Amino acid sequence: MKHLIIYAHPNQESLNAQFKQCIEKTLEQQGLDIIVRDLYSIGFDPVLSLNDMTGQRKGIVDDYIKKEQEYISWADIVTFIYPIWWTGMPAIMKGYIDRVFSYGFAYSYDQGVQKGLLTGKQAIIINTHGKSNEEYAAIGMDKALSLTSDKSIYTYCGFQVEEHFFFDKADRASTETIEIWLSKIRNVYTTNPIKIT
Repeated sequence: MKHLIIYAHPNQESLNAQFKQCIEKTLEQQGLDIIVRDLYSIGFDPVLSLNDMTGQRKGIVDDYIKKEQEYISWADIVTFIYPIWWTGMPAIMKGYIDRVFSYGFAYSYDQGVQKGLLTGKQAIIINTHGKSNEEYAAIGMDKALSLTSDKSIYTYCGFQVEEHFFFDKADRASTETIEIWLSKIRNVYTTNPIKIT
């Protein structure tokens, strides 16, 4: 299985970075193919321009975006790692979706019916946030986050979402809690449900 990790956090010492490193190590130990796209490190430009929009309508993207699409096409499993900020993904990740998940690559319409074009690919999403899961559940934010990402982006484009982690109160998690989370992540990448090996 070929693994693509799309990572968005500016701090290389962050909890999100620990999760990325954990996944990389776990996959390397299994001898699996991995590509990591660290959006901050590569300086990904998240701004969807008029030229982008005009080109997408014609099925044309620039070489910079085409390269990112090639990584996605290559992968069997794509892992998205990013924090929840203001109840959504960081701007750089949203811009990645805007620019890379373009019409004709990630989705299309056939006689007015939407069709995801990334079928056969699995997605794993790992998010951190500061609120507690209980607080989010009480106001329906947990369901809203799943709807606006899992259903409205990943499934819409054809991905099969295998796992979506929401690690809560992440800014004040204890060492013990973080180790539990890392264990859960390692388990996903070493067990059968998503047919990693």
